[in-house]
Amino acid sequence: MMMKPFETPIYVTRPFLPPLEEFCRGLAQIWQSRWLTNDGPIIRRFASELCHYFETDNLCLFNNGTLALQIALQGMQISGEVITTPFTFVATTHALYWNKIRPVFVDIESDYYTLDPEKVEAAITPWTTAILAVHVYGHPCKLKALADIARRHNLKLSYDAAHAFGVKVGGTPIGHFGDLSMFSFHATKLFHSIEGGMLIFKESGLKGVFDYLKNFGFKNEVEVVMPGTNAKMNEMQALMGSQVLHYLEDLIQKRSRIAALYRQRLQQVPGIHLVPTLSPDIRYNFGHMPIEIDEGAFGMSRDAVYDGLKQWNVHTRRYFYPLICDYPCYRSLSVKDPLIVARRAADRILTLPIYDSLDPSDVEIICEMMISLQRRGMSPSHRS
Repeated sequence: MMMKPFETPIYVTRPFLPPLEEFCRGLAQIWQSRWLTNDGPIIRRFASELCHYFETDNLCLFNNGTLALQIALQGMQISGEVITTPFTFVATTHALYWNKIRPVFVDIESDYYTLDPEKVEAAITPWTTAILAVHVYGHPCKLKALADIARRHNLKLSYDAAHAFGVKVGGTPIGHFGDLSMFSFHATKLFHSIEGGMLIFKESGLKGVFDYLKNFGFKNEVEVVMPGTNAKMNEMQALMGSQVLHYLEDLIQKRSRIAALYRQRLQQVPGIHLVPTLSPDIRYNFGHMPIEIDEGAFGMSRDAVYDGLKQWNVHTRRYFYPLICDYPCYRSLSVKDPLIVARRAADRILTLPIYDSLDPSDVEIICEMMISLQRRGMSPSHRS
């Protein structure tokens, strides 16, 4: 049967938007108050809702996740070398660079693509001050192992939790692990505020520091106590975030059903490797649907699959490719670890479309397209 392209593009993600009339009611409050930024009533309400959701008062909101992470490193006075992953979005490393911190890249583990604790410990030097790990695709890192390494070597442990909003481990929100976690509220995320970011941290005294750093260092109208920047969330971002939060559990449930359908249809396809099922004590958010393409078993490369799906108007993502250390701006860094697992993942990974409004019938068609590509790749004419 000839496969037809989708008439409307199927993108790797699509932001959830609350009902327009609901958002407009919130906008009416903003129009009435004329308070657009600088700690207005809606952002204060949003912060309170998030404190309740994450079961902590140690929380600070920002206009995006990148600035939140930059300010986190500045406020915690991290310096020297920080051990981190090359398999992440480039903003993770940029935050280190902007703080004049040297990133030390080490390999990842093969199941969930998070930092390999053994590689972390092997890379510690007298100049190491911290570990910056990433909950890749929302998969929790090896939390106990990393915490043990950080404790024994007196290192700060921070997490880039950009993908992990809504994830819990043993019933505990993911932001409670380590010294600090950064969350991104970008429109591409499961949970978003159009743009936005958040820090959750263990030491309550950091709240005042972060508040200064995100607002030019102002203590009051006439005192500037530190050289801060402008990283404040505004009222419209907070309104969107507050309204999306009310729908979060439903969004996670819808995504979980889509992920289950992908797994059911693709688990027996030769050359497609699915992420192992997570431990029962982990409540996952289904923010991403990563697969690996084994070229030998599938019959064509990941890039060929990416191009093939695009011809049918299905837009997947090679997320993350290339590795951070292979970007021109970081190639001068010395990388001692051969990054065997990370390089293999970067060459094979593909994230498939997943969002709450994706119709299950469209998921079925995408899976049929994948199966069709696999058959084409393994056909003698293609092989020759």
